[in-house]
Amino acid sequence: MHQLIGRKPEIQALNDAMASPQAELIAVYGRRRVGKTYLIRTVYGPHTVFEISGIKNATLAGQLENFSETLSLRLNPELPMAIPRSWLQAFRMLIHFLESQAVTGQKQVVFFDEFPWFDTPRSGFLSAFDHFWNSWASRNPNMVVVICGSAASWMIQNVVRNKGGLHNRLTQRIRLMPFNLYETEQFLHARHIHLDRYSILQLYMAIGGIPQYLNGIRPGDSVAQAIDRLYFTPDGWLSDEHRNLYAALFENADKHLAVVRALAEKPSGLTRTEILEACGILSGGSATKVIEELAESGFILGYTPFNKTTKDTLFKLGDEYSHFYYKFVEGSKALGPGAWLSRSSGASWVSWSGFAFENLCLKHVPQIKKALGISGLYTEQSPWRFVAKEPGEEGAQIDLLLDRKDNCINLIEIKFSGDVFTIDKKYAATLRTKRRVFIEKTGTRKSVFFTLLTAFGAKSNEHYLGVIQNQITMDALFEAV
Repeated sequence: MHQLIGRKPEIQALNDAMASPQAELIAVYGRRRVGKTYLIRTVYGPHTVFEISGIKNATLAGQLENFSETLSLRLNPELPMAIPRSWLQAFRMLIHFLESQAVTGQKQVVFFDEFPWFDTPRSGFLSAFDHFWNSWASRNPNMVVVICGSAASWMIQNVVRNKGGLHNRLTQRIRLMPFNLYETEQFLHARHIHLDRYSILQLYMAIGGIPQYLNGIRPGDSVAQAIDRLYFTPDGWLSDEHRNLYAALFENADKHLAVVRALAEKPSGLTRTEILEACGILSGGSATKVIEELAESGFILGYTPFNKTTKDTLFKLGDEYSHFYYKFVEGSKALGPGAWLSRSSGASWVSWSGFAFENLCLKHVPQIKKALGISGLYTEQSPWRFVAKEPGEEGAQIDLLLDRKDNCINLIEIKFSGDVFTIDKKYAATLRTKRRVFIEKTGTRKSVFFTLLTAFGAKSNEHYLGVIQNQITMDALFEAV
């Protein structure tokens, strides 16, 4: 087996399907380049008796010809098979092939990659697949069928939430997400790239935990060199990735792009109402669908603030690549070696990196809980903000709040700094105000602790000791959980 980094829950789910006494129908979905095909091929390689990938923008005739050629290669490459006239006939041919390959007591894996691309207009593909599964495959306890696709809109609406023949038929649903920091570090080490953790933080904030993006990093690269080459050279492939990313994932992606762009311009987050106002989108089913698909694909993250309901959910852009692209790449005239190095110490980077680090921390709450010694404790987490509405009223914003089941609340202040952080008298007063406003406006009677999360820690001076109860450094974010 090739080396797989992370993916332990997903590997366990796939292995459980192999040990199951019944037929299994597994849907694997996620954004482009996140490693879906690699995961399935690595885990199921020797057990896969038939694998086929849909062809993007092909006609029905092209897809059926592809099916015929793929099946011929499995049977006898020297004797090409007749091209089926329909998907119903194609699946009958597949059933005949699988029955001829069956071995008593052994699982057979059938893998449909880029599943949405098979469903060309008026092709009848999905209804034929429904029939294949419901009439034959589901009755075969040795059958494992895996359907995989990057077209998130299609997979969510037609498979995950299917109301027809596949309704409630999925036995496993795997949403493959980007690597976290621990997995990113492991991935880079496996490729003999040994960056310090502060550099990995900066890299993650610029490109995220997408394995294929991380493949673009070369041994010996500094972060600035890697970003220069990937984003700011004429052949830097991440500079063009944005053009295809959303169009490949979502049908009619204009609204999805508008939402992502609005959130990129407001790193502190927007409510649903604020998103619709910023994008000029009417409230209704289509707006709900857009936000739901972006969230299901991991591009945006939703948080229900403390003491609020889901209608007050605050959405933030969760995709590091898009966040960086809109801020520094789109429309940039700076190209060539050193283009990024000249900007990476500027005021716009310093301001943006604070928000980027904050969002990164929000995606590593299990690691933060582990550092606080509360891994096994139920918590609800979210940012929190109060906007002053009256003259003389004070507003406050909490980067991350952990509402704990043991009658305590951690208010987590997140600061990105390239050195040990220092709390001065003015900043200590700001933190006290935040705590007081939070308690006043929420009316909480729980014990409230202030936790400081930084890259390199903070000086233990009188101001620190007066307001901070716990501190966490970046090393905690790299822990396995």
